[in-house]
Amino acid sequence: MDEFALIAELLAPLSNGAPNAFGLTDDAALISPSPGHHLVVSKDMIVAGVHCLADDDPGLIARKLLRVNLSDLAAMGATPRAYLLGLALPKEADETWLRSFAGGLALDQAAFAIHLIGGDTVSTGGPFTASLTVFGEVRDGEELRRSAARPGDLVFVSGCFGDAALGLAVLKGSLKGLDASDEALLRDRYHLPRPRIGLGLRLSGLAHGLIDVSDGLVADLGHLCVASKVAAEIDVPRLPLSSAARAALSLDSGLLETILTGGDDYELLFTADPENAKRLATIGAELDLPIAAIGRITEGRGVAALDESGVKIELSSTGWRHF
Repeated sequence: MDEFALIAELLAPLSNGAPNAFGLTDDAALISPSPGHHLVVSKDMIVAGVHCLADDDPGLIARKLLRVNLSDLAAMGATPRAYLLGLALPKEADETWLRSFAGGLALDQAAFAIHLIGGDTVSTGGPFTASLTVFGEVRDGEELRRSAARPGDLVFVSGCFGDAALGLAVLKGSLKGLDASDEALLRDRYHLPRPRIGLGLRLSGLAHGLIDVSDGLVADLGHLCVASKVAAEIDVPRLPLSSAARAALSLDSGLLETILTGGDDYELLFTADPENAKRLATIGAELDLPIAAIGRITEGRGVAALDESGVKIELSSTGWRHF
């Protein structure tokens, strides 16, 4: 399948429903926010062997690519609108591979009400690489930032932590001894992040600092603290864990550091006044999404992960770094 057939047969149909994409037949598309809104833009990339395994199902790779970008919109309280896609394809990406990849995008486009509006495709002698630029919108003055955390805030998180990093360990064969259902849950959380769009839309006026956790809990809380010029303490026993993560910890307590720093969770981490805790619990119940307070914001700099005795846990790293 050549470049133009790829666009016409597999990618152009993904623009259906976005009239200003012009069926991907023009050099560019048009996009503007709704009246009274800001346009929100973010970009993430996936490189085989870095962000996904080289033999991962292409449909799952496509869905992960879209979802990690949608998570950035959730972290600003934005509604998804459209996206651009850049593909660098090795010769191994044959027609079957491409159809599976496009099918994955189609599946999640429907789930998250978003459309492809353009992009570029090239060949490469290196690994498969994809870049996705996502557009959303947020009402003027309601955008959520990393830089507004305050001493005295509680630190809240959505969902559970560590599943994706443990799932990667399962896929690589370095985590063994779990039953089949636990392994399946962990693999699924690695392959398919859950962008918390619905929660992000509910946090305006409640959350102060907000970030999505991609590089690891400790690292991303650290990024929020740097932006807000504050410090944080995490009460590790209060960290929400799935039954599969608890089973893994029972096999190897050393996996606690993986849970704290492994990344790929794509849950929301945010700070809020303690008086909003009950309201946040109600929102979590309405969304069927656990929201847990796991720590606090303090004066100073840095992040401390504390054990059940309040003693700081020494970590060999805080999270993922590319460089």
